Amino acid sequence: MCANSVLVRRIRMTFKVVITMYNREPSELTTNVIREAGIDVEYIPARTENEVITAANDADVLLVGTVPHTTRKVLEALPKLKMIGRSGVGVDSINLDAATELGICATNTPGINTSEVADHAMAMLLSITRQIVEQNAALKAGAWSDRPAEVDALRGKLRRIAGNTVGIFGLGSIGKGFANRVRGFGPGKIIAYDPYVPQTVADLVGVHMVDFDTLLDESDYLTVHSPATAETNEIFNINAFKKMKPTAVFINCARGPIVDEAGLQEALETNLIYAAGIDVTKIEPLDAESPLLKLDNLTISPHVAGTSEISGIVGATRWGENAVNILTGKPLHGLGNPEVVKRIAVMRAQGPSRWDGIPDPVTEAWS
Repeated sequence: MCANSVLVRRIRMTFKVVITMYNREPSELTTNVIREAGIDVEYIPARTENEVITAANDADVLLVGTVPHTTRKVLEALPKLKMIGRSGVGVDSINLDAATELGICATNTPGINTSEVADHAMAMLLSITRQIVEQNAALKAGAWSDRPAEVDALRGKLRRIAGNTVGIFGLGSIGKGFANRVRGFGPGKIIAYDPYVPQTVADLVGVHMVDFDTLLDESDYLTVHSPATAETNEIFNINAFKKMKPTAVFINCARGPIVDEAGLQEALETNLIYAAGIDVTKIEPLDAESPLLKLDNLTISPHVAGTSEISGIVGATRWGENAVNILTGKPLHGLGNPEVVKRIAVMRAQGPSRWDGIPDPVTEAWS
């Protein structure tokens, strides 16, 4: 019997993957990747911390959605866990400090939807500046022929991007993608704030780096493309909106916690800014009674910016591949807490651990 067959048999007998996201069933692309590697996989939807703990009590790998958050309480209750996996770039729902301390890899699948999110942000900006939604609704209600004054009023709200200043908060892959898209519309300049990106990198996409206050003060159109971290938590609050132009348009297709929603609501209600478009909220799904849904100058979509048929296929496949790769010593598609590799080495040196019999995580990207 060949070595690979022995490995597959051993994996099938020993390791288990549990998927707990509750808002939709996992794709067969994900589960098939895992099963074809000879690893057991179970789908047990869980809405609370305790339900996650019960579902994954003997799991080696846990694949999760955005909610419920994977807290320290959850991680400490799962003694066999080697990996907690998210699909997409975000790992903000995972307690990374606890995961690292416990020697648990927090994986993701970065890059699967860069194009989609940049497209969506661009589409939101164009929808607002060109009043697409409002004109469509008015015309379908008969306004063009029967109430032309309504159409004329909308015509007076149409704006151009050319000649204006576009601001980008976070110049990672998606921020750069947005810069490349919006450049074709002829903005006067594109500026960005990102303390981790030097001007030499920004030069490659025609962006001038500025400080945060300058970004707020000068942007006619400002779009957010940063991760949710302690540094960025509610950085866009009422004080930030007060520094923006009253004609400014604000777009957020990144993460809900970056924006103080009460501050955004006040800014829109009092015309501190002209309009906003958001794809994400702090708590999802957004409650049907949320006051945000009553704002005429807010365009909102249900966290779908990263979605397309292609990103879905690639994301589902890589989500499953991370589960297999962590148990078989193959390269991961993404690791949100790279410091864990050193922690695992220390755990091995100290004696028996959750990593006994498992190869060291391989973090070099191969995709």
